[in-house]
Amino acid sequence: MDFNDLLPYIESYGYIALFFCLWLGIVGAPIPDEIVVMSGGFVSSLDILQIIPAFVVTYLGVVSGLSLGYVLGKLFGTKILNKLIRKKKNKYFEASRKLILKYGNRALIFSYFFPVVRHIVPYIVGINGMPFKTYALYSYTAGFFWTLLYFILGIFFGQHMKVIAAFATKYGIVAAIIIVILLIILYFYRKWKTKLLLKDE
Repeated sequence: MDFNDLLPYIESYGYIALFFCLWLGIVGAPIPDEIVVMSGGFVSSLDILQIIPAFVVTYLGVVSGLSLGYVLGKLFGTKILNKLIRKKKNKYFEASRKLILKYGNRALIFSYFFPVVRHIVPYIVGINGMPFKTYALYSYTAGFFWTLLYFILGIFFGQHMKVIAAFATKYGIVAAIIIVILLIILYFYRKWKTKLLLKDE
């Protein structure tokens, strides 16, 4: 599913479409999370939706998905893991488990920038009995900045969301760092250019 598939739903159902697409994406449905968030930013830049409500609804979709993943892991942990392994996602489960063992709570921050791993980590920490407050603190914070990053990318570079999503999928957190640096450079460049234009006037 890409932007062209999402657009009719967003045009018909607005904010509700954004919420449920993100909610389904976070719990492992075959909807690219990055594409959905960037779509929210892109349609906001086209005035199809308002920026602030679109961002809030998008983030709420992320939060709801994260919460559901955690609860499912806590209630049906073993069954969920067996299902993941049967679906040939065992390598992602191992990567998620090692990330948690190595970084502890901080793994919840790092994992969100890795496709598939971000979907499995909530189940694992739910199974391991991590307190929900601890989980929410780390995961919701990471989810907020992840959502903000791709929402902004959608606003300014929505036409290139497929390329950006592919880059993010391939390089994970490294891609996120590079993108943030480029956005900062772009911000200061535009600020500098605006000052030059004002001086010329």
